[in-house]
Amino acid sequence: MQAYWPLGPFEKVDAANPCLGPQAETIFDCPLAGPVAWEAKDVFNPAAVVRDGKVCLLYRAEDTVGRFLGTSRIGLATSDDGLHFTRRAAPVLYPDHDAQQAIEWEGGCEDPRVVERAEGGYVLTYTAFDGSVARLCVATSDDLVHWRKHGPAFGETGVRWWSKSGAIVCRRMGDRLVAARINGRYWMYFGESNLYVATSDDLIAWTPLLTTLPMEHRIVVSGASYAIETEGAPSVPLAVLRPRAGRFDSALVEPGPPAILTERGIVLIYNSANAAASGDPALPPRAYSPGQAIFDPADPTALIWRCDRPLLTADRPYEIAGQVNHVVFVEGIVPFGGRWLLYYGTADSLIAVAQGPAIDE
Repeated sequence: MQAYWPLGPFEKVDAANPCLGPQAETIFDCPLAGPVAWEAKDVFNPAAVVRDGKVCLLYRAEDTVGRFLGTSRIGLATSDDGLHFTRRAAPVLYPDHDAQQAIEWEGGCEDPRVVERAEGGYVLTYTAFDGSVARLCVATSDDLVHWRKHGPAFGETGVRWWSKSGAIVCRRMGDRLVAARINGRYWMYFGESNLYVATSDDLIAWTPLLTTLPMEHRIVVSGASYAIETEGAPSVPLAVLRPRAGRFDSALVEPGPPAILTERGIVLIYNSANAAASGDPALPPRAYSPGQAIFDPADPTALIWRCDRPLLTADRPYEIAGQVNHVVFVEGIVPFGGRWLLYYGTADSLIAVAQGPAIDE
C-alpha cells in the first residue's frame, strides 16, 4: 500500500460508474464520410474542465466503420454533480475538410487534455492519427464547442514525429486549472514509452527539450573491430521519466491529465503499462495503471519523487474486459465541490470517475 500521495488517494465512485458509455442513436453528418453513428463503438479517455459551475468532459468516441478500429472524434458532455452527464449530440472536434485532414483521417482525433489560459479560453492537446503516425496537436476555444485547430504542437518537425499525450503544467485557481509559466515559459510533458518535456511562449507552438547522445562509430585496426564514441550525434528529446523493471510501469510511461504546480512541486499523474516479461508479477501483462511523480518547479526536467505502487488498478469488470483488457487510463482531473475528481477510460471502452479527499485550501 502506498503510504503517501501528493494528490489522492482516489476512490472509485461505484454508484455512478461507468459514468459515460457508447450509444448508437447519435448520428453525425461527417463532412468526410457522411452520416455516421459517431459514438457507437467506444467512449473513453476524457479531458475535464469546470465551466460555469459544471464539470465538462471532452471525450474520445469511436464509430464502427473507420478502418483503424473506428474513427475517433471528440465529444462534449456536462454535469452538475460531476457524476451524471448530459452529452451534446454532435462531436466538437473531428476530421474535416481543413488543413489537418491529411494527418487526422481516417484514424481521427484522439485522447484530449485541456487547460485554461489565464486570460480566458481553453487550450486542448490531442492526437491526430492518420492510420500510420500519431501526431500531438493543439486546438483552442473560447466556449469548448467551437475549436480552432493549430496543427502539430512541434510544427513541421511534429509532422514527422510519432508524438502523443501532451500534459501542460498548470496551477489551481479555485475550480480552474490555469496554464502556468515557470521561468517565463509554459511547460508540457509528453510522449509514449518514455516521458519527455517541451516549452512554449504561447501554448500553441512547442519546442521539445533535446539532448545529444554520443554516436558510436566502428573502426578496424589490424583486423579487429573497435567501437568509439564521438560528439555530434543527432539530438533526441530529453527523457525525464522512464519505465522501471519489476514495477507496474515497466513497459511504458506517458502523461495523464495536466500536471499541477503545488507547494510540493509539479505533480504529474502518469499512465503506464506493465511489461509481460519484466514487470510486476502481481499485475496482468500489459495492464495499464496510473502512477504519480513530482518534478522540481525550479527545473521541471528534474524528478524529485515517484510512487512505488499504482494509484488505481483495473479491478472492476468494465475495467478488466473491453476493447483493450485491464486498462485504467487517466486523462482528466478537476477540483470540484471541494474535492478532486479524476476521470479515466476503462478498457478503452467506457468512462469512469474516482473521487479524492477534500482539497486542503
